[in-house]
Amino acid sequence: MANAQSPRQSKDALATTLSRIDDPAIMLAMLDDLCTPAELTALCERWHIAQLLDEGELTYREIGARAGASPTTVTRVARFLRDGGAGGYRAALDMQKEYAS
Repeated sequence: MANAQSPRQSKDALATTLSRIDDPAIMLAMLDDLCTPAELTALCERWHIAQLLDEGELTYREIGARAGASPTTVTRVARFLRDGGAGGYRAALDMQKEYAS
């Protein structure tokens, strides 16, 4: 029987595992197995919103329309970007820009 992990240990183990997957097909398969369709849709929606917010060219209303998201979701993502949250959105957006250059 596996040792029981605390929620923090499980979160760390998941983050470590995901960070080691460098094949997009494997990552998609993992996400499909890990998330319900609704959860995966929500993750994709939030990531799209973060990208649109980072571009800085659209209003929240326009972003919501493009992403198919509620104003509440757009505002929540914007708050995490603005106030820093855990820093994940900013780090991922900056990493994406590095790869694009």
